[in-house]
Amino acid sequence: MVETMEKVFKYKLDFYYQQALLYLLVFLLYAGIKGSFFEDQFSFVFKDPIVYIMILFVAMSLVTLVLNLLRKRRLIVTEDRFIFQSHGRERAVPFSEIEWMHIGREMLVQTAGRFQLIMFKLKGRKRLFRIRVGRYERDHELVTEMERIAQQVPRGKRKRFGMRRRKAV
Repeated sequence: MVETMEKVFKYKLDFYYQQALLYLLVFLLYAGIKGSFFEDQFSFVFKDPIVYIMILFVAMSLVTLVLNLLRKRRLIVTEDRFIFQSHGRERAVPFSEIEWMHIGREMLVQTAGRFQLIMFKLKGRKRLFRIRVGRYERDHELVTEMERIAQQVPRGKRKRFGMRRRKAV
């Protein structure tokens, strides 16, 4: 019996939890300041337009969190392919189809970490695949796994994304 190595990296939802919690906290704080107590009862004024804006932000952040929970996004790395998996879809990318691969950082994104972006190009496809390492759980293990895979495929040229310098005339 042959055991296959399969590593599953789940998409992080920390940001969505923090966003929803922060909006809810600010809303409750505002409601506590703006509301008033009369005879041991709390009454809240709904005539304030800021209340409606805050309710909209809380609702949007909760909907975004629930949608991302339902998507169940994962990156699965096996011995010979990547599998991008979400709730209803699955896309497998064999390593043999990778034209080149680059592990590095994105110039326009200011996040911590030397290895924050993994790019690879498939044969016969114009667009690049981008895997932002910080968006997955166990990011150090993901980078280690990608470095192992990068040894099997050709390395890509380092391309600068953003503004290019012009040569002096």
